[in-house]
Amino acid sequence: MRILGIETSCDETAAAVVENGAKILSDVVASSVELHKKTGGIIPEVAAREQIKYIIPVIESSLKKGYGQPFSHLTPNIDAIAITVGPGLIGSLLVGVETAKTLSYIWKKPVVPINHLQAHLYANWLAPNNKVPKFPAIGLVVSGGHTDLVLIKGHGKIKRLGGTRDDAAGECFDKTARALGLPYPGGPEIAKLAEKGLPAPSRRAEADGKAGNSQAYDLPRPMMKQKNLGFSFSGLKTAVINLEKKEKKIKKADMAASIQQAIIDVLVEKTIRAAKKYRVKSVLLAGGVAANKELREQMQLESRNSKPKINLHVPPPKLCTDNATYIASCAYFNFQPIPPPSVKPSARRSWQKIQADPSLSIEEMIK
Repeated sequence: MRILGIETSCDETAAAVVENGAKILSDVVASSVELHKKTGGIIPEVAAREQIKYIIPVIESSLKKGYGQPFSHLTPNIDAIAITVGPGLIGSLLVGVETAKTLSYIWKKPVVPINHLQAHLYANWLAPNNKVPKFPAIGLVVSGGHTDLVLIKGHGKIKRLGGTRDDAAGECFDKTARALGLPYPGGPEIAKLAEKGLPAPSRRAEADGKAGNSQAYDLPRPMMKQKNLGFSFSGLKTAVINLEKKEKKIKKADMAASIQQAIIDVLVEKTIRAAKKYRVKSVLLAGGVAANKELREQMQLESRNSKPKINLHVPPPKLCTDNATYIASCAYFNFQPIPPPSVKPSARRSWQKIQADPSLSIEEMIK
């Protein structure tokens, strides 16, 4: 089965063709991040306008790369169209949803509405040469707008165990980076700056000696020792901002390393604790922050040292950030197609329910 995935939840416009949920035939992404760098963050209206410009060229390019098929005049050799319906920015979501429905009607192909947060986890089914994750599993979806810990008992069986009560981990990276005068997006900038710092004495930095001094600044680890599986990163953000105002000379590389380590400590602690509590067979890492090298390495270290050992699955960095490959993969493993009225008039009511939902929760299934 070949599925065309379309992703427009934020500032990336993406399309991909995936076969049987695991083989990537094409993967095309257009980003407006350079525009958002000028303003230090995403302006929703600008993101939506860029989506309108990119959406058709991106889909066309994806189909051509998938099997050399031109976009116009032909019905593509696909079985369905998977589209992100939420969560995300309403303007950006609308561009993707309405484009997918239009193409579905013209091509007479069914639509599979997809929850973007759930789909992030399916990047782990697309990683080359990786073992297929086994259920039950713990999933950590960590990005600029979301930090969620979930229990996955099977495809379509997701229970949210905890999430952020305020700032997400990626949001904390961005805001603390701004306080240090670093450009947007802040996560990659924090990571790069941390590598330029002094050698850290921490056990996690001993592996490569590249990280900055992650113990230079005593930053809080909010909620890390609490028994629940929730997160909170606003206190860490505030502590960094206050220190930056108080200290005359902040060693930015060491501060970056300290911020990064504080966030990683919380994410690793809560994820490993959840894995042990629910006695799962796998842990799945996903989301844009999952591309962070230190997070990946430290999560792997703690997984190996855990008793019993935890099987950790981490996608390649390219598949962590927003793209359409995991949208298509998620659709394959949770295949609930809605035919267009041009094929099945009785499906009109279901068709009308394919709507953008910017506040969709990670555990909400789309039917």
